[in-house]
Amino acid sequence: MSDSKERVFAILGAGRQGTAAAYDLAKFGNAKAVIIADMNLEAAKKSTARVNNLLNTDLAQAHLLDITHQDELVAFLSGVNTVLSAVPYYFNLEIAKAAIAAGTNMCDLGGNTDLVMEQLKLDSKAKAAKISIIPDCGQVPGMGTTLCVFAMSLLDTPEEVYMWDGGLPQKPRPPFNYLQTFHIDGLINEYYGTTEFLRNGKIIEVPCFTEFEEIEFPPPAGRLEAFTTSGGTSTAPRTFKGKLKVYQNKTVRFPGSFIQLKTMNDLGLFDPNEIEAGSITITPRAVFAKLFGPKVNFPEDKDMVVIRIICKGKNKGRPAEAQVDVMDFYDEETGFTSMERTTGWSAAIVALMMANGQAKKGAVRLELAISSSEFVQEIRRRGIDVKEQVRYTDES
Repeated sequence: MSDSKERVFAILGAGRQGTAAAYDLAKFGNAKAVIIADMNLEAAKKSTARVNNLLNTDLAQAHLLDITHQDELVAFLSGVNTVLSAVPYYFNLEIAKAAIAAGTNMCDLGGNTDLVMEQLKLDSKAKAAKISIIPDCGQVPGMGTTLCVFAMSLLDTPEEVYMWDGGLPQKPRPPFNYLQTFHIDGLINEYYGTTEFLRNGKIIEVPCFTEFEEIEFPPPAGRLEAFTTSGGTSTAPRTFKGKLKVYQNKTVRFPGSFIQLKTMNDLGLFDPNEIEAGSITITPRAVFAKLFGPKVNFPEDKDMVVIRIICKGKNKGRPAEAQVDVMDFYDEETGFTSMERTTGWSAAIVALMMANGQAKKGAVRLELAISSSEFVQEIRRRGIDVKEQVRYTDES
């Protein structure tokens, strides 16, 4: 990296997660500058002002940028050490190509495993450019992925990994008992299609809204429903095939959510394909977004994020389980939601590790790219409590 690019971070997208990531990098990144780029300059200025006001700094800068103009994007990234993409997932492949052309490290919030696999095909080009491209670095996949690797590290011989996670309102409002804390398109994407699990050492496709179970968390979460959604495992089942027998992830929601969402799914409301409705052509998911969004969007409400990971295997020759738990809440001091903390801040940690030279070069799967113990140290430094324990299961 040239001196002009040293410690210059860029965030693409001035939305919730982008603003949270910019705040984190301005606070912890030892940055020369943190540039928030968006095609809406007013949004970028608003995001920049929030970051600078919270930290009493002028590190954050607003920049007008249309990321669909590849030449403009490459020119912008040429002055940047590390870029974090907080725009919708379908832009990330072209952003990765631009990052390689500019010689700029890149991570993103991900959201679509098929597209992530396309990004990973850029490995040799990223290595030649001496940079890191690390997709899927948000909450889950992202923070949850790295915490799974951390749980595995607590046992001598990990064999099975189970993860449950969800973003929830602290005080649920009927009838849906849900709080929208990130873009509705990303939520719908999680509710459509299938997910990959590792079972009995083999990769299988599991449809959304199956394998229902209940799981108990500490208050205020309490007893929650858990079920399959898409994308949460990302590339990990492929990575750990041959090493683990099981790797899986389920989403948690308040009681009553499963039957509501499964009914919506059975009606086809998450389908992205166009249908004829009277005299117009429209996608069912566009109708769902228009109707559902306002019923779960309460900006004044406070959220929480819960993550539980159980890794089964052996330790010191004995059957054992490692458990990792996170229960995080809306941040009263900064006004960042828990979803912003666990998504934007998690991705910012990966960006920081890339800038520090702590990440592998090339286009690399997150679970192979960084040290899980170093990540946990950083997430704890930000006030996100990660609890860990190991118990032996052969005790009476």
